[in-house]
This record gives sequence, structure tokens and C-alpha cells, in this order.
Amino acid sequence: MTTTVATTTITVELPEAFDQRWNRLPGITVDGKRITIDPQTYFFRFENSSWLVIDWETVTSGLLHAEETEASAVEQIALDFVKAHGRSASDAGEVLAIAYQVYSYLFRDEHLATLGLPNVTADHLRMLREAATFMALNKVELDGHISNVGPCWFFPSATGVVFDLCEEDGQMLDEVYHGSWFNEHRRIEGIKAHTALGGRLVHGCQSAPDQSGGVVAAYGTSMAQFAVELAGMKGEWVQRVESHRVTAV
Repeated sequence: MTTTVATTTITVELPEAFDQRWNRLPGITVDGKRITIDPQTYFFRFENSSWLVIDWETVTSGLLHAEETEASAVEQIALDFVKAHGRSASDAGEVLAIAYQVYSYLFRDEHLATLGLPNVTADHLRMLREAATFMALNKVELDGHISNVGPCWFFPSATGVVFDLCEEDGQMLDEVYHGSWFNEHRRIEGIKAHTALGGRLVHGCQSAPDQSGGVVAAYGTSMAQFAVELAGMKGEWVQRVESHRVTAV
């Protein structure tokens, strides 16, 4: 692990209890609604303990109902909103709390009946809410350098370990996570919601999930350098995540 910042225990109490099987991953302790993370054990790389956030209440009241126009695309609206309301947060527990609000909104059960994804269940949405919350601690700098990497960067492996998913189901969750429900309306919804985490969701996969992960990156982040770093970072860390799978005897 690469660590260049002082690390203190991360704690947060969320509105709903997380699955106890998160305790399978090193550095995470889930006790009902209370989550504790030991950064020294949890992160593979942890170089930046500051995140750009906006209070979720500010996003819900000031942005979610905003409409793009011919002169102002939703991405520009989101960028302007981040510039106007974004603030630096050094409390990772606060980041997790905001992230849980973001993903409780994006992966809400009401979508299930209309999106034509019969294999995705309410239980899958719960898994997505939980895993995406942890992913909010990942970070990429404006120059494209990947500064924070935790196990949930490798979404199919992490969810497979925690929720006992096969590879196919893990990849299905990954596609729903970064695929914006394969729907333009949901994509726009996601752009607005992710302003609470300081930017937009980006991922390194090509045409299929390949453990290249996702992160909420600030607008203006170098995607070219991001792609270069992704190409060489994952092999050993994916193996370490996979080593915690529970196998039936």
C-alpha cells in the first residue's frame, strides 16, 4: 500500500444497516448502521484525505429539478453548480454519508418496474447502494493520477466477495453501476446527483466490465492520464480482493 497522508479511523452511522458480510474485506467493520474503516488496512493506495462535496440537501433543492436548454447542457449546469456550492471535506465519514444519500436516490426501487431489467432485483439495488457508497472514497486528481484506491474500485470482485455473487452477476451489477441504467434520462439524473460528490462518474472499462473500476472525478480531470494509470494498476489488487472469497466446503 502507498500511503502519504496521516490516517485516522473513519466512522459513520448511516440510515440503514449494511450487510454484515462487508466484514470479509480487510479494514471494514460493519456493526448494523455503524461503519468503521481502518485506512491503513482498507486502502491499497491512500494519498489524499480531502474530497470535494456538496450537501445532498443543496443538490436536491437546487439542482435535481433543473432542466437543460439549447444554450445550457446538463453537464455545464452541473459544473456551474459544483463551482458555486462545492466545498472541501476532510472527514471521510461525511463523504460516505453524502454518498449513501446519492446512491439511495440513484438506485431506488421505483426504477425496477419500468427499466426492462428483469434480472435486477431490489436486493441488487441494495448491493449497489452499499458498494457505491464505499467507492466514493476513491479519488483521481485533476492531472489524472489515481490517488485513492480501495477494494471497491474493483467492483465485480468486491461485490462477489461480499455478496457471494458469481462472476456473471458481479459484472451485471458493475454494468448497472456505470451504465446509467442504459437510459438517457437516468444518465442525466446521475450527472446531477453526482455533483454532491464533486464531479461526474467515470469508468475505465471498454465494451464490457473488466475490473477497471469507476470513480467520481472532478470536471476537467485528464482522462488520458487516468486511462494510462488504470492500465497498469489492478492485477495484484484484484487478486488480493478475490482472496477473501468464501468458498463452500
